Amino acid sequence: MKRIFTISGLMLLLLLCYDAAFAQNVTIKGKITDGKTGEALIGVSVSVKGTTIGTQTDVNGAFTLKTPGNATLSVAYIGYATQEVAVNGQTTINVALQPQTNELQQVVVIGYGTQRKLDVTGSIATVKGADVAKQASPNALSGLQGKVSGVQITNSGTPGKSPDITIRGLGTIYGNTKPLFVVDGVWYDDISFLNPQDIESFSILKDASSTAIYGIRAANGVVLIGTKRGTKGKPVINYNGYVGLQAVTNQVKMANASEYATAVNELSALNGGDPIFTNPASYGTGTDWYKQILRKAFTTNHEASISGGTDKYTYNYSFGYLNQDGIAKTNNYQRYTVHLSNDFKPTKNVKFGYTASALSDVSRDVNSAIFHQLFGAAPTLPVRKADGGYGDPNDYNTGDGNNYNPQATIDFFNQRTKNKRFTYNAYGEVTFLKNFKFKSSFGGDISQNEVRAFTPEYMATLRQQSNKTNLDINHTDVRNWIWENTLTYDVKIKDHKITALVGYSAQNNRTRQIDGKADYVPYVKNGSIRSSFPDTTNVNFFATPGSQIHTRALSQFARVNYSFRDKYLLNASIRRDGASQFYGDHTYGYFPSVGAGWVITNEEFMKDQKVFSNLKLRGSWGKVGNSGVPINPTVQVIATDPYLTGLFGNPLTTYPGASINSIVPPSIVWERTVSSDFGIEGGLIDNKLTFEADYYNRETQDAIFAIPVAGSLGTNNSSLIGNQASIRNRGWEFSLGWRDNPSKDFNYSVSANLGINNNKVLNVVTGQNPIYDGGEGIANGALATRTVVGQPIGQFYGYKVTGIFQTPQEVAASKQKGAAPGDFIYQDTNNDGILDSRDRVALGSPLPKYNYGINTSFTYKNFDLALDFQGVAGVSVYNANIAYRFGNENFTQDFYQNRWHGAGTSNTYPSVNVGKTANSAPNSFYVESGAYFRMRNAQLGYTIPGDFLKKLNISKVRIYANAQNAINLFGYKGFSPEIGGDVGSRGIDASVYPLFATYNFGVNVTF
Repeated sequence: MKRIFTISGLMLLLLLCYDAAFAQNVTIKGKITDGKTGEALIGVSVSVKGTTIGTQTDVNGAFTLKTPGNATLSVAYIGYATQEVAVNGQTTINVALQPQTNELQQVVVIGYGTQRKLDVTGSIATVKGADVAKQASPNALSGLQGKVSGVQITNSGTPGKSPDITIRGLGTIYGNTKPLFVVDGVWYDDISFLNPQDIESFSILKDASSTAIYGIRAANGVVLIGTKRGTKGKPVINYNGYVGLQAVTNQVKMANASEYATAVNELSALNGGDPIFTNPASYGTGTDWYKQILRKAFTTNHEASISGGTDKYTYNYSFGYLNQDGIAKTNNYQRYTVHLSNDFKPTKNVKFGYTASALSDVSRDVNSAIFHQLFGAAPTLPVRKADGGYGDPNDYNTGDGNNYNPQATIDFFNQRTKNKRFTYNAYGEVTFLKNFKFKSSFGGDISQNEVRAFTPEYMATLRQQSNKTNLDINHTDVRNWIWENTLTYDVKIKDHKITALVGYSAQNNRTRQIDGKADYVPYVKNGSIRSSFPDTTNVNFFATPGSQIHTRALSQFARVNYSFRDKYLLNASIRRDGASQFYGDHTYGYFPSVGAGWVITNEEFMKDQKVFSNLKLRGSWGKVGNSGVPINPTVQVIATDPYLTGLFGNPLTTYPGASINSIVPPSIVWERTVSSDFGIEGGLIDNKLTFEADYYNRETQDAIFAIPVAGSLGTNNSSLIGNQASIRNRGWEFSLGWRDNPSKDFNYSVSANLGINNNKVLNVVTGQNPIYDGGEGIANGALATRTVVGQPIGQFYGYKVTGIFQTPQEVAASKQKGAAPGDFIYQDTNNDGILDSRDRVALGSPLPKYNYGINTSFTYKNFDLALDFQGVAGVSVYNANIAYRFGNENFTQDFYQNRWHGAGTSNTYPSVNVGKTANSAPNSFYVESGAYFRMRNAQLGYTIPGDFLKKLNISKVRIYANAQNAINLFGYKGFSPEIGGDVGSRGIDASVYPLFATYNFGVNVTF
């Protein structure tokens, strides 16, 4: 018996020693890799289960962690299945993570936090920053084109200009149409200050359930952007740069000099004049003005960054430089960007940090009229005369319509635009009582824009000259800040998971603008136009009230997310916003939302099925607002114009007068958007095939815009601004993706998305009274668009062309008095026997019904290939260039070859007298299909094998070639059917800066 106790005691002692040994801390080193490719994974979270102890892997996938010998490590990384590994006294632990087959477990960014995709009840699309940064787009938004269903992006060819973005259709006429951009917690109207290389991720919030937490500005959707931050590890230095060329695609061919002379003679004859050119054939090809002014433009971009950190702090710093020539000679854009971020964690419960970005850019602008001039300039006009002077249209009898030499326009236009912008955000975060987290952040935007235009004293042609110098300086300052505080409670009690958030926000936005003009100012010969106003110069300063804006907002918000057994989901939020744009009972708006979800694959009856990897149904409803409306539209302004002055008495004495020249509404309320969304998402075949489908109904209530009022009211302003209408956007969204790794050396992915949207004005306070707009490029002063009940916003509106008059007899028998052979035949649509403005009809919409994209990625060993395609359909554009005429402007080759020039020559194209008032009136001839399909981006890359690079102390080198917009398929007869514009003028092509293709070669090096 004694022996038994002795043995038992020894065994107990050994067990105690064993436990003591494993309870002691050990230092573990290891490496985390991709289980299929074997590549090192950077930034993987390695933590001790049940504690706050943890670290992240460095650029080589390595980590070091001090932990108890009997602990369990949790290894987690977005896109991979989390693994738990028992330490058991080991000092070396290597883990191969397997790609996550259940996308519902992945983490997505939402308003004021993150959620598992499983818990999301709204419509949220995520895009990796790397997928955007690989494109040759100076603005990150351009890189999103074709990647997200329901998101329409319209680019501009102007260097430095931000593209237009619309989420789920156009829901406002007078208010701000842009979505809200939230970058690292700070609100912005645009993200032109961001270098695409500095962006880590995008989250596009599309439905009210996800956007209502940003109520005051969420009516047009919300785009959340997270910038890159540092990770623990030794310093990682990265350089990415490319050089390339930009070239016009689908260039419009114009009539040559002989053809132009023939056409002008025809035009003169049709108007009862004599021939202008005696021998048109003798002029040959003449001057190709597009070839003269446009060019293959050089572009280069460089970015260098360094990141790293320790357990206590991390950092990420970057510097970027872009130099982009415009395709019009002399046009250039240069941008410098700096991005800084630091995160500090002095204790396990306290974290704070900051993000700061700085932008400095300068552009040498091009005259906005140059592309209209290139279209209309006479090819019979030489660029320069034999004596070196400019070719003068007055010497060549071309008339007043094209009395300009585009080369002189380019040479004597001297305008520079400068922007300086500093954005910042500082935050502090405290975790306490296990389940609570308090975060406070303060951020802002400080910017300065200055446009300097200098006109010298010069003599180029009879019409292009100036007998004095002039300096015009437009200066705008912006000072915005936002302070936000949130308290989050996160707890899991058995099968219940609850995340609750409450918050408080205060904002202040101020814009000041002033414009100064002066004549006889000496020019300082410097690329930046350093000319200033001398003390003796008489300077006129203009500061209009609409340019001096100061708005403030105060908000409170709350949200609860609830999940039961990861099967039944509920999301509810409410926000109360007060905005200084409104007053009285309308100062505050309330914006609630609710969303629910059902994860079907987590039900017991789905456990044994092999079809779906995951399947979820979700639905949401919510209300959001649009505070981006005109400032003080209800304030009655008294005019004291000079013409109101009276002269009375003897001698005459002046008596100033005053008048009410405008009508204002008695009150104005928020534009509110009420929307509902129903969606299904899932995956099949071990989640290799994923799909998502949404149906949405989005209605803007109390939309603000101007309606016409009777001139008999005696006001100068012929419109009244107010809450006038309701607008609906309704549609479907579909996404489909396939991802596979057939072998260790080869993997690929293919995805496609489609958005279908129907825009409709539901009602207007004034009934059927339409709003007319779209006068740009319409030479006779007519308006080409109309917004009316039952139709889309800004649809094209005009006469329906049924043919071309061939003979005087046809004209005499028609209802179109004053017409002539070669003119359009318009349809009497209302059959009243009279051809007048009442016969105008809807001709098409500039708002696409279909937006779609196809994105592919292939990797084989060290090679990678990405092909992205994008397009739109069910959309029209208005080619105003054809009839944008005041005299003897040139014609396109297409028009010249197909024109009517005698009975039987054409029944579709009019005569060269297309600029005639009756012919240039908005009609169906000018409305063309705006559908297109393009290869948005193609990139081929090669990563140099690591064994060779190790000798040079280089971690990674990738070289690549890129082509953007290289293939464009469309039927439109202009440069490109991708045409933006203001709400009422969208889709009208009149002097639009053409888009271009970009071909570049680059290298990415990591040290």
